[in-house]
Amino acid sequence: MPSINLNLLPMKGHYLLFNAGTSPIVPFIPTLARQLGFSSVVVGSLYTALPIMGMLVKPTMGALADRYKCQKALFLAFILLTIASFFPLQFVPGLPVESAADFHCHQISDLKICRTDSCVADQLIAEGSGNTTIYCKMRCELGTGFLQTVCRDWNWSSLCEKSVPVLTILGDNRATTSLQSVSFNALLSPQHTLPLENTDCLFTRVSKVQLAGGDVWHTPYCNTSLQIAHCHMQCQSDTLSDLTNLSNSQVISHYQFWMFTSLLVLSWIGMAVVVSVGDAICFTILGDQPGRYGNQRMWGSVGFGLCVIVAGWLVDTWSIGMAHKDYTPVFYMMAVMLTLDFVVSSKIKYTQTPQAASILRNVGKMFRDIQVVVFLLWLIVVGMCTAFIWNFLFWYLEELADNFGCSLTQQWIKTLEGLVNGVQCFGGEIPFFFLSGWILKKISHTHAMSLVLFAFSIRFLLYSTLTNPWWCLPIELLNGLTFGLLYATMASYASLVAPPGTDTTVQGLVGAIFEGIGVSSGSFFAGLMFDQMSGAMVFRISGLAVLVLCVLHICAQFFISRRHILVVTSGKDFHHGAHYASPNEAIHMLDEPTYESFT
Repeated sequence: MPSINLNLLPMKGHYLLFNAGTSPIVPFIPTLARQLGFSSVVVGSLYTALPIMGMLVKPTMGALADRYKCQKALFLAFILLTIASFFPLQFVPGLPVESAADFHCHQISDLKICRTDSCVADQLIAEGSGNTTIYCKMRCELGTGFLQTVCRDWNWSSLCEKSVPVLTILGDNRATTSLQSVSFNALLSPQHTLPLENTDCLFTRVSKVQLAGGDVWHTPYCNTSLQIAHCHMQCQSDTLSDLTNLSNSQVISHYQFWMFTSLLVLSWIGMAVVVSVGDAICFTILGDQPGRYGNQRMWGSVGFGLCVIVAGWLVDTWSIGMAHKDYTPVFYMMAVMLTLDFVVSSKIKYTQTPQAASILRNVGKMFRDIQVVVFLLWLIVVGMCTAFIWNFLFWYLEELADNFGCSLTQQWIKTLEGLVNGVQCFGGEIPFFFLSGWILKKISHTHAMSLVLFAFSIRFLLYSTLTNPWWCLPIELLNGLTFGLLYATMASYASLVAPPGTDTTVQGLVGAIFEGIGVSSGSFFAGLMFDQMSGAMVFRISGLAVLVLCVLHICAQFFISRRHILVVTSGKDFHHGAHYASPNEAIHMLDEPTYESFT
């Protein structure tokens, strides 16, 4: 009967509970941001900045942990920071809900509202069931003809003096009639809503109007020709409140943006330190068996997969009958799981590796190895690919769901997103984390890197063919290669090349390059691309680009292998020495004359 290493049980518990705690929040942050009114460009910019913060804090905190031998204290403190910064996200209000519309006045009056999706008309009609009305505050720019009509037909005598044409002299001696801003209240009859075919616009009836500050309601009509005015409105309707018209540059002037951003930055810092320090602790406990890292890390996928499925279902169930998704239950899930993680992690027992004489000098030696340089470039590329999936896959799925109108696909989209994460974890990550040590022995780190790039290209190209979001579920099995094998390769390679006493520093540095440069730049480019083209085109272009980079990586490794002695290139090499070694043993190999490169 195989023995159980009791020292590793708290580590397994940490991976299980920490990922179970972050899974109800992290995957849904982009769609929560979308619900709060942020555009894809704003979200992409946020996810550009967040990994940069991680890039700064990971090596800094790693060096601090190595210098003062305080890994565990930092580890526990940043778990608490993650809880304290995630929980208040649920209280961030949405952006101002002023929407744009054109007021069309003739024998009857309507509002022409654009920038809608296919469900808005149905949702408005549903809001008008039972002949209910929607109250709106309007601010419209009326021309002289419209003002004269309002004065005469609506009996708003206070506007009559404004109806006299006001001429503004332009620089080239031309004259134009100025528009007058008029504020009034309106009652909409949403049961009289008509979508315009082949457009993203609709008409909805205006049944009554009331001058701001007045107490009499009038029926709006124009006996003369059609009068049109551009308006801004604030309505007591969740459906219409979604149709904001804030530009990306205007968003940063609102406190909601800074509140949301500040909490995200703090939570990302907390997670970044917990992940990098936690991995360093894990490799220290594993000692000369780093190949068993995947067996520990796979419990994180178990926790993530279980809780994210439940979280998606809870959000949809909690939000039945609401215009917006209610994320309240998942924030409490997060708080409970991460609190349990803090308790379990406090039971971890290990001895921190003594500090190196000069951390910076020893870490700097790694960059002289061309293999390490190629590894770091590979980290940037796979980090960019990961950003597309982490931050914009759900955005793309919701874009596809919108094409189905108001079907069950859209109603249960959060459940689908939870299932996506579930398949990623149970069908992909867990098997590959479990097998990662064996795979790396068989094919080597360098070939594993090429395989990851190839899997990303196939995954992106398959996404580009989707028409129904539910068909993404089988594609998520590739997450075993694009995250499970990727993460195991990244963490174990970092452990192999880390000089003694710099474990946390190197893990932090590798994580910083992966997220701070790779994920950050990937988020930026993904945000720009999603703003300019369809999600299908974004993934098609990205898939082809990654396929080219995969070929370049294979060629680069081939030429490097002709000039370097490769370590850990096969199972035979692995069994003939401590080539797949603990950090201490790995660095000893650096001092041997025959050593030139790790794979």
